[in-house]
Amino acid sequence: MKDILFIAKRDLFYMLRQRETLLWMFVMPIGFFYFIGNVTGNFSSTGSGEDPIAVRSGENAGFLFGELISRLEERDYVVVQPETEEGFQTWKRRLTVPTGFTDSVLAGSELSVEFRYDEEDMTNDYHKLRVGQAVYSLLADIVVSDQSGAGSSPESFAELNSQTPTLTMNVISAGERKKIPSGFEQAIPGIMVMFIVIVMGTSGAILLVIERNQGLLRRLAYSPISRGSIITGKWGARLAIGIVQIVFAMLAGTVLFGMEWGPNLPMVLVIMIAYGALFGALGLLLGSIARNEKQAAGIGVLSANVLAALGGCWWPIEIAPSWMQKLQLFLPTGWAMDAMHKLVNFGAPPSSVLPHLAAMIVTSLILGWLASRLFRFS
Repeated sequence: MKDILFIAKRDLFYMLRQRETLLWMFVMPIGFFYFIGNVTGNFSSTGSGEDPIAVRSGENAGFLFGELISRLEERDYVVVQPETEEGFQTWKRRLTVPTGFTDSVLAGSELSVEFRYDEEDMTNDYHKLRVGQAVYSLLADIVVSDQSGAGSSPESFAELNSQTPTLTMNVISAGERKKIPSGFEQAIPGIMVMFIVIVMGTSGAILLVIERNQGLLRRLAYSPISRGSIITGKWGARLAIGIVQIVFAMLAGTVLFGMEWGPNLPMVLVIMIAYGALFGALGLLLGSIARNEKQAAGIGVLSANVLAALGGCWWPIEIAPSWMQKLQLFLPTGWAMDAMHKLVNFGAPPSSVLPHLAAMIVTSLILGWLASRLFRFS
């Protein structure tokens, strides 16, 4: 054990002195937290009453304009009516109602309302659907009023609104979580999971390649330290690097971005440490098979990006096609992200992620065994 700790400590201190390692461990994650957290902030928008929409009408809009406003508010929009055209144009989502709206509709004239938005957003189609629902529900009530013989008037619409719907739908959450993870609650776990792969696949592997090419491992082979102690010590150093990354990322996410880790924080730490152990073994394996530093760096970066994209680190896997959601469960990054979502976002008990933990432990043992078999001193 003394030899293992000696090797682990020396490797850990050496890696922590490398500027590239420090950059990717402590600086880059914060930048990615901020960028990805803001980009994915609207992935799970469900109309929570915080969606503003500016509405402007021409002259003599009539009572149907007020009915349209009510239907927008029923769909959780915050409706604002700027007094000037300049003020109207400052809003991101804008609905324009033509002049003489009510008179034209009741006369059977063809006219259109215009919905515009200024910036590309993944929720634009969702907003078009909600605005369309408001418009078409108003049209449906006009048809019903005309067919009843009462005609469309404020009184007939008040009568319709007072009636109990024949068919209603009650929507309830299937679990404690009412929406998929988005924003920082998606970005912080995802970037933390991705950067462990990057650091283990680059720094963790490159250091071993440098030591071999410079003859340091060959000199170490002549020392009284056993092969098993050397390999275990080097794996321990990489696990320690992973733990440092995990602790820093979780603290930075909590302090800087208000991340909440939920009631299952101890199990979250267990999952992440097991994940760090897995990629510590993978870094050792890559360092054993790579011939030079560029090869190790290329394999590490490519692996990190592929595993991050397919494992749900960059975006919530819940918005991806079903085949990607199934593929995620066969990847280490997917195990980590699925376990984190269950524990942090969906309120699942710790027992729900035991299969993920078992998969990580078994994979770590397999990768560790392969690394020990392929480990070369020269």
